[in-house]
Amino acid sequence: MFRKPAVWAVAAVLAVGLAFGLYWFQPWKLLTSKTVNDAAPAVVSTGVTPSPGSPSGGAPSPSAVAVLLAEGKLVTHEHDSSGTAQLVRLPDGRHQVILRDLATSDGPDLRVWLTDQPVLPGRAGWHVFDDGKHVELGRLKGTHGTQVYDVPANVDPTQLRSVTIWCARFKVSFAAAPLEA
Repeated sequence: MFRKPAVWAVAAVLAVGLAFGLYWFQPWKLLTSKTVNDAAPAVVSTGVTPSPGSPSGGAPSPSAVAVLLAEGKLVTHEHDSSGTAQLVRLPDGRHQVILRDLATSDGPDLRVWLTDQPVLPGRAGWHVFDDGKHVELGRLKGTHGTQVYDVPANVDPTQLRSVTIWCARFKVSFAAAPLEA
């Protein structure tokens, strides 16, 4: 007589534990990917100069393109990742972060952050980005492609030195890129 209630109680606890585990870890995201290719602005480095005899040197007019302020290659942390992060200033003075040729894994609650922390390789770099100043630019739009994120107008991006793909749920970096001029 006591066995049936005990079995049902154990089954209920296991079912609740399984449901919580599936919600928290979202293991199906290991098998999903999404490609997003935003329209990225044309970018010139700050060292571009027009050639003689041509007002624009054959390149787009400097007033019509974004200026590359800093960039860096993504360093793998928690999940294998590749691509390049660029910080650009648009002709109207706004700033954007562009993730070019991104390839990473999906995960729960992924965000793109600008931070003041250095990019450390390996496990040492997994948890440093929430230790200092960081600015969230938004949810990661996709696991592959080229994505554009606006930097809020009240943020001075020259005070920040890296970009991370941050898993807010587990407080770990999937990948990060140093922003170097």
